[in-house]
Formats: sequence, structure tokens, C-alpha cells
Amino acid sequence: MTFSPVEIASSAVLIHMLFVLVAALLRRSQKALIAVFSTVMTVGSLMICIAGAMTVWDGATETRVLSMGLPGLPFHLRLDPLAGYFLTVIGLLSFFVSVYSAGYLKGFIGHRPVTRLAVFYSLFLAGMSMVVLADDALFFLISWELMAAASYFLVMFEDEKPDNRRAAFLYMVIAHVGAIAILLSFGIMAGLAGGFESFDGYTFDAMRNVSFPVSWATAAFLLSLFGFAAKAGVVPLHVWLPEAHPVAPSNVSALMSGVMLKTAIYGIIRVTFDLIRVFPWWWGGLVLTLGIITALMGIVYAMMEKDLKRLLAYSSVENIGIILVGIGLSMVFLSFNMTLLSSLALTAGLYHVMNHAMFKGLLFMGAGSVLHATDERNMENMGGLIHLMPWTAALFLIGALSISALPPFNGFVSEWLTFQAFLLSPSLPSPLMKLLMPLGAALFALTAALSAATFVKAFGVSFLGKWRGPQQRHVHEAGPAMIAGMMFAAAACLCLGIFPTAFIDWMDIVPEQLVGDRLSVSATAGGWMWLTPVAPDRASYSGVIVFLGGLAVNLLVYFVLHVRPGKIHRVPVWDCGFEKLTNRMQYNSTSFAMPFRRVFGFMASIKEDVSLAPQPAHAAFPRRLHYHLRIRDRFWNWIYKPVSDASFWVARKVGRLQQGRIQAYLIYSFATIIVLLLLAVI
Repeated sequence: MTFSPVEIASSAVLIHMLFVLVAALLRRSQKALIAVFSTVMTVGSLMICIAGAMTVWDGATETRVLSMGLPGLPFHLRLDPLAGYFLTVIGLLSFFVSVYSAGYLKGFIGHRPVTRLAVFYSLFLAGMSMVVLADDALFFLISWELMAAASYFLVMFEDEKPDNRRAAFLYMVIAHVGAIAILLSFGIMAGLAGGFESFDGYTFDAMRNVSFPVSWATAAFLLSLFGFAAKAGVVPLHVWLPEAHPVAPSNVSALMSGVMLKTAIYGIIRVTFDLIRVFPWWWGGLVLTLGIITALMGIVYAMMEKDLKRLLAYSSVENIGIILVGIGLSMVFLSFNMTLLSSLALTAGLYHVMNHAMFKGLLFMGAGSVLHATDERNMENMGGLIHLMPWTAALFLIGALSISALPPFNGFVSEWLTFQAFLLSPSLPSPLMKLLMPLGAALFALTAALSAATFVKAFGVSFLGKWRGPQQRHVHEAGPAMIAGMMFAAAACLCLGIFPTAFIDWMDIVPEQLVGDRLSVSATAGGWMWLTPVAPDRASYSGVIVFLGGLAVNLLVYFVLHVRPGKIHRVPVWDCGFEKLTNRMQYNSTSFAMPFRRVFGFMASIKEDVSLAPQPAHAAFPRRLHYHLRIRDRFWNWIYKPVSDASFWVARKVGRLQQGRIQAYLIYSFATIIVLLLLAVI
């Protein structure tokens, strides 16, 4: 008996939903709950991944209608290659993180129950999968709200901390503002598809069969772009992301950054390339501009961070920008009917969707292992962890190399493909785009360089040197399950970097259905070892050769230095004649980022304070200096703080209506009735 991909995916969603009942039964035995939870989530995630991979491989589309929802408005499911690709991303990373969670959640035993985390984790996975499977506006928005609500409670898991409550509230506000914009976008498209006097156009199939007028299509596109950008963390709608991701449990942070943000990318692609389909070139220019700004500002903020998880969160903003750059380029090329170049750019964006899920999931799991072992997120108080946590250090390094776009790891392939799309932009017939594309490519290159510097800082300050903390802590390596989850993600980063032609050949059906052309014909023209995006004589890359060459060099260096004794000499650190060196005198995160703050500090609100201690530490020495650095996001002061202050001002004024007297409330009711009667007469 065989099951179709849509049946496998639906069964996995049902398993995740039913686990809520299992969690309620096992709430008194936390160890048993963790064991069952990790097993069920791992199996369910693997089923989702298999269903998505099968769909992309077959290139088929399956639909189902569920007799649920409102009367006359059943739920519609659709599993096509685009949905299958994103299901594969969701399922693969969820599989790795669920394996990791089996060890990570044990750290909460004895401190707090994990029942609530297990319940909302399962609902979170179900919600993300349902978003991708939905084929009508009603089911999509219900799934979207389920995903948002579940992630809200996961962010607020440690709700005794004010920062967690504040971050969860901010996240929920921005998420719902975005959801309103998405609802309005669907309302416009549904109204044009079935008439504004009925609900016949609420299905995506009805929207696909309509040729939207440019004005209404533009309104729907801009609303959907705003709504999905709020969930994706696109600048300036990103402020919730560096607040929510760091305070959530690290396994949840890995999923929120790795795959939840990608549901918004899925929404942009689904609405633009599938539902609207025809668009003017400036739509792509807008997406491209937002992507470049988001990528550059995200990595600048990440460079200046000293909190390891906040650094990773801001890096997610950067990578969302990189994905949007690929999507924007694809839209620009497609608007001029240059389908092969559009396929190249869209393939680069989709490839980075998978790549970012793998290496960012790995990095957040590595940060969770560090937090689990040291109870520390501030890199100023870390150092020397490579000696105490060698497995975590090695796996975190693979994630850092991948996100820095260094070959032979996966981040290089997708960013290299994006650069190839930029280099081919002179063929565009628009003089304005020919003028702006070199500037975009230059800023994109600057972003890549800053990303590498940022993760040199993150790894070097956290894992190298000596412990900088105020007191030496008992640091231990992560458990087997946590290491296994990270190893799976690290292996995926390496395989995606070494065998890009195989991956592109598998996923090429997605851009073919969306833009009408395949990249795999030209990409594999040089054989499976060579990636040739457009033509072998123009540009080529072999991940296999780079990997084997790098491996050979490393083995040669190792044998030269280790085979013969005496080649490696260990000597004391040069102290410049000062014999009282302490661990606190090492370069830290703040000092590493100082040159970058001097250059890019105008992008953030920076306040530095230097003051003298009231009493000298010793009669022979001057008084100690106290240095304090505060870095704030400028968009918070420009946009969000004025709105917040105005909201509180209005709330205080409205609060005066609460007199606490029944006479006042009766007067309010009477005045309301009079106003309604007058409006009825008019």
C-alpha cells in the first residue's frame, strides 16, 4: 500500500496536532515526555521532508478538499513543487532540531516543566506545514495565525523574565499588523476573482484564473509584501527579530530563524509568481532594493553585537536580504522576458533558502550548546571554549564558514550564483537598471565581506583565547543528542556545497514552473562536478575539486607539523615587558568591532561613556576607567518609539473615561444610542 506525498504530509501534520493530547497525559513524567516528544517530532519532521522531496522530484501537483472550515468554505490543500520545496526545508531542519532537542530539553529538568514548550513546539511545526499546504485564503490565514500564536508562547516560555514578555509582545504586535496586510491583499485578489459580493474567489485556484488590472495587482502586491516582510524581518520591520530570537529556547530559535522566516519568503513567491504572475519591472526593483538594504544593515548591526544569539538574529536579517536580492533580480529579469536569467536568480534565492536553514540552524544549536554549558550569552564573558567544548567548537566553525560564504561550504554556492546574476544584468534593456545594478552588486559584495568579519569575531571571541568571565565556570561538552543534531546540519552544509549540480537538478522544476525556464541544462553542461550557471566558458565552479584540494592542503600541513617531533613550539604569550597580563586584557567583542563602528556607526544610535572610578585601585596606579557602550537600532527611535509613546498617551487619555461610576457608564451608553440614531436618520 503506497501513500501519496500529500497524504504523508497531512498525516505528519495530524501527528503533530495529536501530540498535544499525549503531552497532557505525560506532563507528570518530564523524562518520559521529552523522550516521546523528541521521537514523535523527529518522525513527523522526517515524514514532512519525505513528502516535500518526493513532490519536487516527481514534479507533480496534488490537491485535496477538506470538509472543514466555515459552511460553504471548505479548506483546500495543494502540494506542488514550490510547496514541496519549502516543506523539504521545514522538515529537514525540524528533523535535525528535534534530534538536538532530545538532549537540550534535559537541561530544563529540575528547573521548570517543558510540557508547554513541547505542546507549542508541535503546534508550531504543524502551523508552518499547514501554511505551505494551504490553497485558499481562509486556510492560509488560520494556519498563519496558528504558527504565530504558537511561536509567541515559545518566545515567552521563560515568562518570569520581563525581557521575554516584552519581546513576545513586540513580536505579536508586528506579526498581527503584517497579518492584517496579508488579509487585505487576499481580500483584493479574492474580490477580483469572485466578485466583492461573494466569497467564491477565496481559493487560490480562483485567483490564478484572473488577469488582475495593474492598479489592483499593485495594491495586492504591496500589501502582501508589507505583510510578509513583517514576518521575515525585512528592514525596517525587523526590530522584533533581535528581541524575540535570543530569548526563546535555542531549539526554537533555530526553527524560527531557519524556517519560520522562510514561510514569509514562500508567501512572497506564491503571491507574486503564482497568483499575480504578471508584474512591472519596478516591483522587482523594489524587492531588490529592500533586499540590499536589509542585508547590509542586518550584518552591520550583527557586527556590533556582543550577545551571541542577538548577533545570530541580526545575521538572519542579513540572509533574508540576500534571499530577497535573488527574488528581486528574478522579477526584474522576468519582467523583460529574460527567462533563463530569471531562473538563475530565482534558483540562487531558493538555494539560499535551504542553505540559510541549514547553517543558521547549526549556529543557533551551537549557541544553545554554549548557553547550556556556560549559562552565558555575552561574548565578552566567553573565551577558550574550544578546549572545553571541542565538538561544539568544530561544528560551530563549520556553520561560521558556511554563513561566511567560503568554499566548499553551501553559503558560497548560493551567493556565487547571485553574483553571476548581477554580472549578467548589463543585458537588461533598461538604462536605469543598468546604472543601478553595479551599485547593488558592490553593496552585496560589501555585505559578504562584513559577514565573514562578523563570524571571525563570533568564533574567535567565543571559542579561542582564554576564559574572560568574572569567574571560571564548570563548562562541559554538549550531550550526544545535541552533537548528533549539529552534526547532521553540518553534513548538510558540506554536501550542499560540494554537490550543487545534483541539488539544482532536483529543485529545477520549481523555477521552471514559476518563470518558464530551467537552469539545470546549462548548470550541468560541464558534468556533475562542474557548476556552470549560464555557459562553461563564462563561469564555472567545482565544489568537489575545491573540497579535495582543501583537504589535501590540510592533511599536508598536519603531517608536516605533527609527524616529526619538535616542529610545534609552545611559548608564553609575548607580554611587551608587562608581566601582569590577565584574561580580561584579550581582544573582546567590543574592541574587535571598534573599527567597524567608526565606519558604519552612523547606521546605529551609539552612545559611549568613559568615567573614572571614585577611588584609585592602588596608590601607585591611577584610578580605574569604566567604559560603557550602548548600541540601539535607529529604526526603533525613528519609527517604533514615537508610535509606542503616542499609543501610551492615547491610552492614558482614554483611561480617563473609566470613572468607576455607574452614572457615567449610563451616560456613555445613552450618548452612543443617540449618535447611532442620528447616523441612521442621515
